[in-house]
Amino acid sequence: MSLPKSIKLYEVGPREGFQIEDGPVSTEDKVQFVNKLNHTGLSSIEVTSFVSPKWVPKMADAEKVLNRIERKSNVSYRAVYLNIKGLKRALRNNVKVDGDLLLSSSNTFSKKNTNKDIEETLQNIPNWIEVYQNSGINVNQLSLMTAFGCNYEGNITLSQSLNVLRKAKEIAEINNQTITKIKLADTMGWANPEQIKRTVYTIKEEWSDIDILLHLHDTRGLGIANAYAALEEGVKDFETAVGGLGGCPFAAIKGAAGNIATEDLAFMCEEMGIDTGLDLKELLNCTQVVEKIVGHKLPAHLKSGGILSNIRKYTWAMQES
Repeated sequence: MSLPKSIKLYEVGPREGFQIEDGPVSTEDKVQFVNKLNHTGLSSIEVTSFVSPKWVPKMADAEKVLNRIERKSNVSYRAVYLNIKGLKRALRNNVKVDGDLLLSSSNTFSKKNTNKDIEETLQNIPNWIEVYQNSGINVNQLSLMTAFGCNYEGNITLSQSLNVLRKAKEIAEINNQTITKIKLADTMGWANPEQIKRTVYTIKEEWSDIDILLHLHDTRGLGIANAYAALEEGVKDFETAVGGLGGCPFAAIKGAAGNIATEDLAFMCEEMGIDTGLDLKELLNCTQVVEKIVGHKLPAHLKSGGILSNIRKYTWAMQES
């Protein structure tokens, strides 16, 4: 399959990045960062999480952040919620709520992340659908965590992931909901390019009308390689984080890189002629801002290597002089 002509990057840095930082991040700094991201060309920004402050205290100011950010009409502001209580908070706080069902391929991670195992999660789907429907929202997406491997349970086979997706999709259809997108999350950085290609290909073979969104972590340095493998299979949607922020607090990983850096993936795509609609210079400005906020360097590469278009202009000018 040929590479797509354009892709969409969904920014998750403000949520996934700040939830895992060791030091406190003030509400004002979170607001400043989101406002800075507004000027990059991003059309989707995941701002915060509606989760228990007991388990994720860094997200205790979710409502305050959402009330203070500057909102652009062409940007969707999103939030994460792991249970129905969190979903109801999201519905009250002016965020873009997608009809999404959260799943996991790993029983152990599912229990740690949502306090429910896989079977309990599947049994609870009708309750989620009811809340969505009462709010006029159709359920159209399945999000599968630990889709490629788990630090608690080891290898996750493709058949394991497909089994969870099939069951969830069937329950959704019984409740008159049509799944049009599947998000696959490499929550703990186990995926490799061949695994990505095989998984995407198999899902598209079974459900040709379903789009795939990838949430890839760069835990072991394969994030960009995995993204390229997905591009070769026609994937057009990726969740990324400016600077390479991120990581899951329940993933049993300490000190590893987080999500694929938004600017790194955008740079690779732009160099290959794939349009992202993003301003690389503004993305790098955002990385500088957030590094000051968190107080340490982030793992993204472009900020150190520089944008090639700038270097090309300089070398051309030197050659002509």
